[in-house]
Amino acid sequence: MTTEERSDRIRAAGPAVPAPATGPGPRRRDLTAAAAGVLLVAVAMAAGWVIQEGDGSLQVHWPPLLASWDPHVGPGTPAAVAVSVGAVAYGPRIAARLPWRRLLLTCWAASVAWILSLALIEGWYRGIARRLTTKHEYLRVIDRFDDIGAALRGFTDHIVIGPPGNWPAHVAGHPPGATLTFVGLDRAGLGGGAWAGMWCIVLGGSAAVAVMVTLRALTGEHLARRAAPFLVLAPFAVWTGTSADGYFMAVAAWSVALLALAGARTTRHPAAAALGSGLLFGLTCYLSYGLTLIVVLLAAVLVLTRTARPLGPLVLGALVVPVAFTLAGFDWWEAYHLLVERYYQGAGGTRPYSYWVWANLACTTLAAGLATVAGLRRAAGSAPAAVRGLLPGTMTAAQRLALLTLAALLAVAAADLSGMSKAETERIWQPFVVWLMPAAALLPDTGGRGWLAAQAAVALLVNHLLWTGW
Repeated sequence: MTTEERSDRIRAAGPAVPAPATGPGPRRRDLTAAAAGVLLVAVAMAAGWVIQEGDGSLQVHWPPLLASWDPHVGPGTPAAVAVSVGAVAYGPRIAARLPWRRLLLTCWAASVAWILSLALIEGWYRGIARRLTTKHEYLRVIDRFDDIGAALRGFTDHIVIGPPGNWPAHVAGHPPGATLTFVGLDRAGLGGGAWAGMWCIVLGGSAAVAVMVTLRALTGEHLARRAAPFLVLAPFAVWTGTSADGYFMAVAAWSVALLALAGARTTRHPAAAALGSGLLFGLTCYLSYGLTLIVVLLAAVLVLTRTARPLGPLVLGALVVPVAFTLAGFDWWEAYHLLVERYYQGAGGTRPYSYWVWANLACTTLAAGLATVAGLRRAAGSAPAAVRGLLPGTMTAAQRLALLTLAALLAVAAADLSGMSKAETERIWQPFVVWLMPAAALLPDTGGRGWLAAQAAVALLVNHLLWTGW
């Protein structure tokens, strides 16, 4: 091993990480936090049923999730059970022992297998091939983009319900970068729902790798390895394989990862990494309006790395996609204001803010899992000490991880309070929730497999008992 390689390995390992607090007190508080998450979901279900049965204003059949009761098994059931059992039994050991690059590839493969097997519980056609072809989805308008320039110049004319030919809900609800992705796949000979579904599944699985790369750069390799099994068995995988939000999550996650590499200078070309981060962030903003909040995580990365060096290339890269779309005739701000109008023309206008402002968090609890809830309890507990160590730069690796996950929680809070996310957040907030998952790495090894099993159980129960609609 060369001196440079040895230095890289030492830097990647980061500072020594003290073992998470064990004993009956911390363990009891972890279980109490998880129980509070269960209670939140139960209250959201009970209150939701009362409201929905009373006036139907929630616009969901199985509150707080957009789902309906439909107990079933399917072709993906054996595979989903096998992946979950394998990850629970061997995941922590594999994460601790595999060489780093091989671990990243293994986690990507395992994450894709988990997402794919959950989607296949509904069968190939119902679970994957049909999902992005329904009346609300992007593939319904592919033929309207034969002339891409004209479609972009007239995009805002079809957002609000009223004029002839208004866009389907998801096309109207997102900037055209989302639809153009599937137009591009179609032009490349990969048209149809099956290719679109697999695109979202394969890229969605890579988000786990992006988070691991970020954790290694910001907190060291130890915590990244501890987080790996929890990132693979994410309960929100139920929705990653059935919507384009998994694709959005991956683009946003790699934007954060590249900035972490640039800020920590753990790459040979930090300026190029920062430029790439900006390019992906710009694209993220043209995939979903709400994902502008990823800027909170980008800011957290710069704070944790204590540098402003990447800002120049980051901003330069972030301007590329917006300038290109603006020159092509699409006005992001005009479109966003029209989207707000469209939102209140539909379900957003009847769904009560007073319920969803807290029930959204119940959806997030189901998407993130109880291990994440317990981990966030530990993150919140270490936040005061982390903030005190921020300026002198004396934070431990665990405190740095805590601040990163709490930054993601801040983005969730902003999205929630905006009122533009009422229901369906189990799907929509995946790009934020994936950054909550590493909080589970703060839990002790004792009982670790139990927490992993709880994560898998949430996904398996939701997918087998409900028809989620996405």
